Amino acid sequence: MNMLRPVGIVGTGMYVPPKVVTNADLEKLVDTSDEWIWTRTGIRERRQVEPGMVTSDMCVEAGRQALANAGVAAEEVDLVIVATVTPDMMFPATACIVQDRLGASRAGAFDLEAGCTGFIYGMTVGQQFIATGMYDTVLVIGAEIFSRIINWTDRSTCVLFGDGAGAVVLRPVPEGYGILSAVLGSDGSGGPSLCQPAGGVKLPASAETVASNLHTIHMQGSDVFKFAVRAMGEASVQALERAGLTKEDVDYLIPHQANIRIMEASLKRLELPAEKMHVNLDRYGNVSSASIPMALHEAIQEGKVNNGDIVVLVAFGAGLTWGASVVRWWMGPEG
Repeated sequence: MNMLRPVGIVGTGMYVPPKVVTNADLEKLVDTSDEWIWTRTGIRERRQVEPGMVTSDMCVEAGRQALANAGVAAEEVDLVIVATVTPDMMFPATACIVQDRLGASRAGAFDLEAGCTGFIYGMTVGQQFIATGMYDTVLVIGAEIFSRIINWTDRSTCVLFGDGAGAVVLRPVPEGYGILSAVLGSDGSGGPSLCQPAGGVKLPASAETVASNLHTIHMQGSDVFKFAVRAMGEASVQALERAGLTKEDVDYLIPHQANIRIMEASLKRLELPAEKMHVNLDRYGNVSSASIPMALHEAIQEGKVNNGDIVVLVAFGAGLTWGASVVRWWMGPEG
């Protein structure tokens, strides 16, 4: 007998900084071209924070919007989870800063780090607290400021990433709706292929680590690409199977916005037409843990996700990690 409560997303929000960095802008920094970036990645521009803005600032903006859209007061939030690889600082957790600034006075708070899969991990963790009855309201935020950890002389990585934040509010929903299943995975042997080598206790900050650009993103692009194509497709299918559904049941796909070719491989695996996949990669680049909640927010605002729709969320990221979730969308009886 299943005594767990069904849990769904009842509100979404997002924030991106106003500054736009185009491919043409990057042509002035490194040996690249708009055509090269666009044809290989599907990215035309990305957003970048101004000096002084930090990750918690974006989290607060996205979180407030999600709470407002859910009709939930900050005082009602039981738990704040922030998924990020670019926290304000090593400690305290960015989530604690966000909890205070939102006025979520009765909420617990912690950060979660699973690379670009962070939002799927965070949502799945938050779901458990509500399903068991421990909490009623969980705010999950994915946010990144990659412009601060990019090597702007490395043309293979500096063209890919952007800054932004996305948030969702989780609450109990009617039986049969909400998060139907989730799959989480990791392969730590692939960790070195996507990492920020310095800044932790293994390589604390020093003149040498800074001079060697070890505090920036290091990526073996071809290895990550091959892993991502396989992991995203397999995770999507596994999550559907766990939900007792098939590819034919899927109404909409929201993949991690990393590379258009990886996203199209997921679309092909699920045998969906292009119009059934949300794409904002061209405008925001790869915003890591923020990409899925941002894309979900846009899809809802644009009317692409409707009551009862089966939506697949899927991501891969540093770790290496992967994850997928299947949601039967609930917008209320009038949705």
